[in-house]
Amino acid sequence: MLVESPFPRRKTRQIHVGKVAVGGDAPISVQSMTITKTSDVEGTLQQIYALAAAGCAHVPVVDEADLVRQHSPLMSPLVWDLAHIANQEELWLLREVGGREPMHPEIDPLYDAFEHPRSERPTLPLLPPAEARAYAREVRGRVMDLLESAKFAGAPLLTDGFAYGMVAQHEQQHDETMLITHQLRRGAAALTAAPPGPPPPDARRLPGEVLVAGGVFTMGTSTEPWSLDNERPAHQVAVPSFYLDAAPVSNAAYQEFIADGGYDNPRWWTPAGWDHRQRAGLTAPLYWRREGASWIRDRFGVTEPVPPAEPVMHVCWFEADAYARWAGRRLPTEAEWEKAASAEPGGGKRRFPWGDAPPSAEVANLG
Repeated sequence: MLVESPFPRRKTRQIHVGKVAVGGDAPISVQSMTITKTSDVEGTLQQIYALAAAGCAHVPVVDEADLVRQHSPLMSPLVWDLAHIANQEELWLLREVGGREPMHPEIDPLYDAFEHPRSERPTLPLLPPAEARAYAREVRGRVMDLLESAKFAGAPLLTDGFAYGMVAQHEQQHDETMLITHQLRRGAAALTAAPPGPPPPDARRLPGEVLVAGGVFTMGTSTEPWSLDNERPAHQVAVPSFYLDAAPVSNAAYQEFIADGGYDNPRWWTPAGWDHRQRAGLTAPLYWRREGASWIRDRFGVTEPVPPAEPVMHVCWFEADAYARWAGRRLPTEAEWEKAASAEPGGGKRRFPWGDAPPSAEVANLG
């Protein structure tokens, strides 16, 4: 999304990154599941793992060649992610929490993300796909048994089910990583999803922008149990008032920037951005290309027209910044973004933009 800018105002547009939630070739998939701290931790965790087990039955399977191939030097082979998820689950839950003996200690170094950069992982003696799946199934089965007698108090790893939530969140992160790999892979489509539903009836009544009142707000957290280290600690930040666009930039709106020569005019780019645009040969969002007078895109192995109403995706920061300048706006700072998403008018803080209730299809795009 964009905020007001000192640049001459041309148009009001908004940018943010859209995201879909689709499982890759993982043995489990905790899709669209936000782990929350509740009094009924055991029930919450049972639900998480029950959903994961059910999701396994319909996760699309790609062939072994695709699983072991590195589809980009930026990504691991899918089979590495598959066994890495299981290995981390074994390390933290079976060994650390459950006190069990290691199942296959000899493979621990292979799936240590700090020991081997992604570019090296295809050269490692990784578990073949069938063995990786069997290992993951065995780990998950033992974890389900452990969960039946789990305690959620005492050691820090146990309190409020911290270790279980951490492992589930870790798997969600790798679901997203494998989803990226599926977008990068070549070949026939392996993932399917229902088309998005229609926009809500009141979508067209949204204002073009909203005023976010200035003031001091709490940025970060000291209480969320599964927050990352770069989100801690909570601290007070003063932010002046600003206007923020109410909706994301659409593909149709971004096409106006392209049609107006936005990629050819250095006026809209910072010096570093213009240099990157030239070196990288940027002319449109990644995966877009022209076909006659229309724009088409490649999405998970399917070639399709670019949907005009969807949020624009697969642009880098330099492209987003150039678009914002062209539109007479600017990108929000991290503090502005967090204040708009979480700060209460009275000084409190919401867990989510809509409040403290867990995500649902009524308030969030869950894919």
